[in-house]
Amino acid sequence: MQQMGYKVIPINPGLAKQNEILHGEKVYPDLQSVAAEYTVDMVDIFRASNAAGQFVDEAIAIGAKSVWLQLGVVDEEAGKRALDANLLVVMDTCPLMVAPAMGISGPDETSAS
Repeated sequence: MQQMGYKVIPINPGLAKQNEILHGEKVYPDLQSVAAEYTVDMVDIFRASNAAGQFVDEAIAIGAKSVWLQLGVVDEEAGKRALDANLLVVMDTCPLMVAPAMGISGPDETSAS
């Protein structure tokens, strides 16, 4: 997604404690820390299905616009909570893999960063 021009902010509590940089970006401990500095459009969740709900709830809490649960990750209850909070929800899909088919080649240049 970075190669398409998107800002991708890594979240990993262990790496954040070590002040790590991943793919040129500061690693944050949680979504709340990211939201304190940035507006979050999409939360891409790379967790097991039974752990995804917690991160969907965090995405709702910070006002993210959408959640994508990666390939093999499905949590229907969390998806319903996100839909009820007016987030776009995609499950069991990789955004990088479907972007070309959706005609997405990068960020909308007219939107604010």
